[in-house]
Amino acid sequence: MANHKSAIKRIRRNDNRALRNHSRMSRIRTFIKKLEKAIESGTQAEAQALFQVVQPELDRGVSKGVLRKATVSRKVSRLNARVHAMAA
Repeated sequence: MANHKSAIKRIRRNDNRALRNHSRMSRIRTFIKKLEKAIESGTQAEAQALFQVVQPELDRGVSKGVLRKATVSRKVSRLNARVHAMAA
């Protein structure tokens, strides 16, 4: 157990950040799962609408430091390709 006041504060802060980051990641994963389900069901209009919601969520994950920029860029690119492939 920490003895210094600053170490105790650091532990408390880390716990709060971990909770916040966990909820952010959970939210992002949920949105991605909804989009993938729409892609599999074959409804392009729904998939297009969900993609418009997922993209800002992923970008928000980057700005909050939960995800890396390259990871989000790759995910957005692949999801976009899958949504556009439905039209063909």
